[in-house]
Amino acid sequence: MKTYEHVYEILAKSPDFVTGESLAKELGISRTAIWKAIQSLQDQGIVITSVRKKGYHLEKGDILLPQEISKQLNFPVYFNPDSTSTQLDAKHGMEKQNPVPALYLASNQGAAKGRFERHFHTSPHGGIYMSIHLKPNCHYSELPPYTMMVAAAIVKAIQRLTGIDTDIKWVNDIYLNNKKMAGILTEAISSIESGCITDVIIGVGLNFSISDFPEELATKATSLFQNEHPTITRNQLISEIWKLFLTIPTTDLVKVYKEKSLVLDKQVTFEQAGKAYTGMAKEIDDKGRLLVLTDDGREKWLSAGEVSLTSW
Repeated sequence: MKTYEHVYEILAKSPDFVTGESLAKELGISRTAIWKAIQSLQDQGIVITSVRKKGYHLEKGDILLPQEISKQLNFPVYFNPDSTSTQLDAKHGMEKQNPVPALYLASNQGAAKGRFERHFHTSPHGGIYMSIHLKPNCHYSELPPYTMMVAAAIVKAIQRLTGIDTDIKWVNDIYLNNKKMAGILTEAISSIESGCITDVIIGVGLNFSISDFPEELATKATSLFQNEHPTITRNQLISEIWKLFLTIPTTDLVKVYKEKSLVLDKQVTFEQAGKAYTGMAKEIDDKGRLLVLTDDGREKWLSAGEVSLTSW
């Protein structure tokens, strides 16, 4: 672990001020090294109060601790402080033949993308940006409904750790109080020779503790903790999400996905082959397809694309 990570852990565990002298003594380093570590933490958005003769007190914020998350999950976690995209980080890891499963983590992303190559807003402080690399090695028809599973794991992890209820907007968004809080991007890589899906990379962007949304997103986006002090750390939530994803049976996660759906039994609008339709969202099947009964009485199964809620 780096010096600033050790300092953060000590401050995070202490309810009181910790002097620079005691930090230096505990870690066996100089007071100057402690000061530099404090500066590094503050540069990462950690709010630390410094009082002469009393020392330092951590007020707000956390840092990502990949080694701690790796211990919880029992597989490798790779952290890139200068990430352009964790999806790209995972693909680079795949090329290097890193062990699988593996989690790729970043505190920010330079060029985050959502579905349909859309720009995804990221913040240098308070976000969770991660991608998991899996090797299913199966035919497309046998592929587990990974997007549904991750969405359900996120909703369940948040509820377990904080008691906060969130919803899932078909097909890949997590909503809190009718505003988007997280998005999921699943990419599959197939073998031309075998026709099998060899690799899957699932990316998650989650607003954990962000309050500085751009004006155009202020009415559409939200954060798990916006103005209040977080009751958990990002490390705890990350670990819990992937523990649930990997241990809860697929059928149970699919059940959670359906139960937490924001669109079922709601009036929705969508486009198909350039034509706009309105109808009632009636059902989500076990592969994630959405059944809509259109206003003209037709049943339409949607497997991709977007639906808009006519009314909340």
